[in-house]
Amino acid sequence: MSRKKKNSVQNRVEKVVKEQFSKSVGFRIFIIVLVIAVLLGAFAYYYFVLRNKNKDTGEGVSYECNVAYQDANISIHFLELGNSSTGDCVFIKTQNYDILIDCGSTQSSTPVVAQYLNQYVSDGKLEYVIITHAHSDHYSGFCHTNYADSIFGRYTCETIITFAGTESNKTTKAQYIRYENNLSQAKADGANHYTALECVNGTNGAQQTYTIGEEMNFKILDSYYYANPDASNENNNSVCVLFTNHSQHYLFTGDLEGEGEEKLVQRNSLPQVELFKAGHHGSYTANSSALMQVIRPKVVCVCCCAGSSEYTPKKENQFPAQVFINNVAPYTDRVYVTTLYDAEADGKHVSFNGNIMFLATATDCGVNCSNNNFILKSTKWFKENRNWPTG
Repeated sequence: MSRKKKNSVQNRVEKVVKEQFSKSVGFRIFIIVLVIAVLLGAFAYYYFVLRNKNKDTGEGVSYECNVAYQDANISIHFLELGNSSTGDCVFIKTQNYDILIDCGSTQSSTPVVAQYLNQYVSDGKLEYVIITHAHSDHYSGFCHTNYADSIFGRYTCETIITFAGTESNKTTKAQYIRYENNLSQAKADGANHYTALECVNGTNGAQQTYTIGEEMNFKILDSYYYANPDASNENNNSVCVLFTNHSQHYLFTGDLEGEGEEKLVQRNSLPQVELFKAGHHGSYTANSSALMQVIRPKVVCVCCCAGSSEYTPKKENQFPAQVFINNVAPYTDRVYVTTLYDAEADGKHVSFNGNIMFLATATDCGVNCSNNNFILKSTKWFKENRNWPTG
């Protein structure tokens, strides 16, 4: 073969090789660029969407939560209850204690509550159960026909603290009778039972203050209605509790009404509080200026189905009421609400903030919610239904 012909063949081979190599390099570069683009996209999604999901997105404004669950020495959970009926259920966890305050709103809520608690109650034991008063939206989870379906039957309850008295004729009602049957069985299973009056008086083995950790305790506050049950307004018979975590304080007053709040202030030395569970679901009949002036809350959590006409058709008085807003506003705008009534939603309710989790260390605290961390006054519902007072 001549040198000229050989060079021609060699040139064609080299040309094909270069073309293939060029394609191969181009393909590799394309893959590398694609991978980089995907990674950058994932990072951008995390940083601007997931990481900032609770920031101001035009739908609401929220505060940063600087406390992670694993760092908190106490977490306080305000639960959604699986329906559009307003009710209270608060779970409190410290390192060695699991505490439940109330279990509303209906008996159908009990499995919802239990499913939530089971994420945190690893030993099946509630060290303390507090039942504030005998209204269905607070104690229905303790009133099941089948004891095993009740909170008492689902968990080992070590100490049960209950209201001291009820309305006239309450004890003859079927639900109350079921409650007493359930409570009797819990006591037979080994639970210690004390009324709020016994706690305040320190009688029959009860204490007014219970230790739940290092420099942590809860105290059953003195209420006029423990010894003088309100025969016509069950709300005033509510058990009132103050939790202390080092220098921080958290107040729970059940559904105590305005006149009861005034007496509470008179009978107790109440501190300023980092957290207040809105009285009576944010009702206009509670959360009085007399109480707010003393406790000056920094965070307020409302257990209700906002905007529901369940209790009143008068829109300004539906939970959370305008009067409640007016009385809280001078002290904080950090107001959070569990559930929202939505006539177009399946089941007529959707999450507002959702399950609200208040997290605290000895020196810091914050709020993290299952749906969003938007403060109430920045939400669409608030802007359409309530006014934030100025001045």
